[in-house]
Amino acid sequence: MKNNQSTPPPASYALSRIEKKKVKKNKISKKMKIWYFSLAIVLIVGLGSFIFRKELMIFGFDNVVAPTIEHTLDESYVPLKETEDDGIQAMTENKNRPFSILLLGTDQRGKENGLSDSIIYTVIRPEDHKALLVSIPRDSYAEIIGAENIKGARKETKINAAHSYGGPQMSVDTVKNLLNAPIDYYATINFNGLVGVTDALGGVVLPITKVIENKSPDHEKLRIEPNKPIYSGKEALMYVRYREDSDFKRTERQRIFLKAALDRMKRIDNILNIQNIIETAGSNFKTNMKSDFILDLAKKVILEGGTPEITSHMLQGEGKHTDQWYYILDENDVKRTHEMIEIWLNPESTEADLITASKDEAA
Repeated sequence: MKNNQSTPPPASYALSRIEKKKVKKNKISKKMKIWYFSLAIVLIVGLGSFIFRKELMIFGFDNVVAPTIEHTLDESYVPLKETEDDGIQAMTENKNRPFSILLLGTDQRGKENGLSDSIIYTVIRPEDHKALLVSIPRDSYAEIIGAENIKGARKETKINAAHSYGGPQMSVDTVKNLLNAPIDYYATINFNGLVGVTDALGGVVLPITKVIENKSPDHEKLRIEPNKPIYSGKEALMYVRYREDSDFKRTERQRIFLKAALDRMKRIDNILNIQNIIETAGSNFKTNMKSDFILDLAKKVILEGGTPEITSHMLQGEGKHTDQWYYILDENDVKRTHEMIEIWLNPESTEADLITASKDEAA
């Protein structure tokens, strides 16, 4: 006799409609948990990256960037004869103390020293992230220290001639004598290096609101259009070299460019690209700062403290024509500048002391 009862369906088909909804709900809940967990991980990593961004950048700078450029920086190291150990040993003992650098922009070509087109005596205060830039007009009439040892050199002439006579050594000695102030380090870069480094940075932002153009037939032709978002290395060079307004404006442009380049260097893409930037400077850059000191300073300025607050001053004087045109410095201003430098180099000076000593507006 046949059994008329049908075979019961498999368990999967035997679930009630309510049970099926519960299973489906559990699956969705599980997916949501995975999604929420993934989102939480992303948020934690993202928030951690934001909070510890500086620490991550410093770690990357120390372990990735620095080792790749140390050798290139070592090749740019050129010590001075008499002052090689003046500031270096002291800086090794206390890297946070104020120190001075003579910045020189030159028109060096080939094996010639070239004239120093820009001369800026700089005091860096690493501890409080401040810098003093004292611009010395290139045509300043000055005693050239060591000129008597160079055939054909003039003992008193434009200060920019010191570099053409005896390179960084004579420039350092001459500026030390002029300002009666110590110089721990020097750094020179020629025009090719300035153009190359600026382009490697992706250009710079400059506050140009009207056309800058040389009109005198005695000057090289240059023209810079205003209101561009970014200016190239060639345009930046024209900007710092333009001289058909005044020495004050010209030295001001040099300081503006330095700050713009520092601001541009802080971009993450440029920090990652620093090897290319340093290699671009290459033989166009010379200094008596050792690589480990430069790297420590770069890390502090670019990563830790941000662009330093800059206070600017230009040596005052007036133009006078004798055998040629000179900028005759005001002796009282030179004396006041010496006193200002002393205060800036004193590690015990307070912010109020710096403000009192520096009556020019901060850049």
